[in-house]
Amino acid sequence: MATIRDVAKKAGVSVATVSRALNDKGYVHEDTRKLINKAILELNYKPNEVARSLYKKKSRLIGLLLPDIRNPFFPELARGIEDKMQEHGLRLIIGNADENPAKEIDYIETFKQNNVIGLITATNQTETSYYENLTFPVVFLDRTSNQHPSVYADGLAGGKMAAKEIVRRGSKRITLLKGPMELRTAQDRFKGAIDELCNSNVDFNVITTASFTFADAEKTAQELFEKFPETDGVIAGNDLGASAILHEALRKGISIPDQLQIIGYDDIPLSSLLFPPLSTIRQPAYDMGKEAATLLIKIMDNELIEHKNIQLPVTFIDRQTTRKVEDNG
Repeated sequence: MATIRDVAKKAGVSVATVSRALNDKGYVHEDTRKLINKAILELNYKPNEVARSLYKKKSRLIGLLLPDIRNPFFPELARGIEDKMQEHGLRLIIGNADENPAKEIDYIETFKQNNVIGLITATNQTETSYYENLTFPVVFLDRTSNQHPSVYADGLAGGKMAAKEIVRRGSKRITLLKGPMELRTAQDRFKGAIDELCNSNVDFNVITTASFTFADAEKTAQELFEKFPETDGVIAGNDLGASAILHEALRKGISIPDQLQIIGYDDIPLSSLLFPPLSTIRQPAYDMGKEAATLLIKIMDNELIEHKNIQLPVTFIDRQTTRKVEDNG
């Protein structure tokens, strides 16, 4: 990889002259600038963005804070953000908070030290002081906030959709998994499902989950079959939880979907590769990421923002963990 010294040597100038040209600091003769630009192209030189940001106190760096990078839903969000940012010559620094407030604070400090010019966050601590008095704009993604712009999917409609689909396919004893209390998007899904189930002729139980992590998904799956063994339908808070329940059900010899129907939430890539493939509520993760990036770029460019809170629609993806409607007519 070429360095600034390589550029200087090829252009026949000093490192200081190359630095002035790159950072627009001080006078550089036009002929000299052309030599430097030619050397940069020929060597395919990429300036160190962190070093430039420390020198200029301005960068092309965007912070992205995720709650759990092991959950395949969040890399889909990140890909949408990255593609949009690259169109505008911007780069991402990604932090994984692990649903840990201390790590979240630490990453915010790291972003500040690296002079990011904007932050997109999908973590759980939306209503905290962490995001107050920052010098750069913040957009929340897959989360809602009273103080900051946000991009999220329609959780109320998603929860209602999941409940309606599992009932119309014949489940009568349903267990509903309630997501973390601090996440308004999770609570929207829960409320939508509860509203629909209360208006249906079915029995249902609720299990509250502390998080959307792998570890908690496994614990919840075991708890479900211990507490509510008669369950014939599960509405999960996300696809990881649904996958854990599917695994536990098959381990116990329960027939899917004849004895137990399962509906997940998110439609992560893994969902279609499970056996049987998982029926789920699809959040348009990639599009959500692009929308969040677009919104942040507009804010950074001081454009007039008509809608600071953007809600995207969800859809039901009918696979093989739910029965066909005609089978229950």
